[in-house]
Amino acid sequence: MKASEFIHALHWQNIPDAVQARTKLCLLDLIGVAAGGSTTRLSRIVRDHAASEFGGAVPMLFDGRSASASGVALAAGMTIDALDGHDGYNPAKGHVGCGLLAGMLPFARGHSGAEMLAVLTTGYELGSRLAVALHATVPDYHTSGAWVAVAVAAVGSRLEGLTGEQTAHAMGIAEYHGPRSQMMRCIDTPTMLKDGSGWGAMAGVSAVRLASAGFTGAPAITFTGPAWQDLGARWLILEQYFKPYPVCRWAQAPVEGVLALRREHALASRDVAGIEIETFHEATRLAVNRPATTEEAQYSTSFPTAVAMVRGNLGPSDISDDALADPEVRRVSQHVTMRESDKANAAFPETRLARVTLNLVDGRKLTGEWCEPRWNPDAPPSEAELRAKFHDLADDILSRDRASRIEAAIDTLETTDFSALGDLLCQPISSETTLSSAK
Repeated sequence: MKASEFIHALHWQNIPDAVQARTKLCLLDLIGVAAGGSTTRLSRIVRDHAASEFGGAVPMLFDGRSASASGVALAAGMTIDALDGHDGYNPAKGHVGCGLLAGMLPFARGHSGAEMLAVLTTGYELGSRLAVALHATVPDYHTSGAWVAVAVAAVGSRLEGLTGEQTAHAMGIAEYHGPRSQMMRCIDTPTMLKDGSGWGAMAGVSAVRLASAGFTGAPAITFTGPAWQDLGARWLILEQYFKPYPVCRWAQAPVEGVLALRREHALASRDVAGIEIETFHEATRLAVNRPATTEEAQYSTSFPTAVAMVRGNLGPSDISDDALADPEVRRVSQHVTMRESDKANAAFPETRLARVTLNLVDGRKLTGEWCEPRWNPDAPPSEAELRAKFHDLADDILSRDRASRIEAAIDTLETTDFSALGDLLCQPISSETTLSSAK
């Protein structure tokens, strides 16, 4: 099927049952991560910025204030991205859902739930392919915002009722102005820039509004090539991974390796003198071992690995600003060494491998098996696990009652309009906290 037809012709009742179920779980997971992300300084700053600099009447996610459509997309994308716990697509080395949902929210009012679900599915199929197509055009490794901008322009055009010609212009505008920012700069020096998803969502929404007004854009070159041959036949939303931990996916295989050895040998962190990690090149560049901010902690391999060794788990509170000074976690983190592996390099990006060796204080060395992150596409989490993750993230921030009402609204979304869920998402958080105080 041609992309131009797919954008406007995919309807919820024609989507396979397994894809429908996955779409709802992706939506639930993104909203849970957004709730967690809303407690960060990053989210506070960008929501204040959107409210003051992007005047408008569109309600912002989890805020209570309003902004323009572009400002709402920027704030929502950066809020979700503020907690690095959202889904991703291995061949893209990035994330579709974060910027996609952010770019859909400004256009949601007045649409049925079934239409919003169909558009979300459409966006995952487009975004996954756009990522592969864009990366094939140039050697630079771009942030997700670069190609999410085009996916947002496509689905936003559908939601706004643009013609096929206007849609083509919107996608061309978004491709031209999408943030082709270099991801490894953020890896080497972690800051609040993150994965560019918010900026990409903003660019996509702006492109829709411009195209609707008659602004023209050059043809989008990323809608050509082999990535599009199976559109409508192969559902790439089923090939997204989910994250059990709110840190960079590249650090999650080492975390699993440490946890496996810790369980197998009944170890405590005091038993460990140092940790050696063999992994792929990009993961070795997640090199901050004494993070001073949550962003540095999320883009680190040694720090989350140390948290896993010390506490036997890894959650949002473990990488909050106030949790970064734990002396035992810091000790272990500063004794983590990383080595690049030819085996892991050859498997990347489709597979993210790591092998962990623990050097114990009694002189023994314990080496684990090569391992991958949990919740990969070939071994996805169960529905119950994803629902539990949502509540772990959302209940203490939104309240158990509000989180449960969001969950119930998503479960029946295809039978209602979007307004009930939209109202729940736009209400402010009654007791604003920071990530450091969220449980």
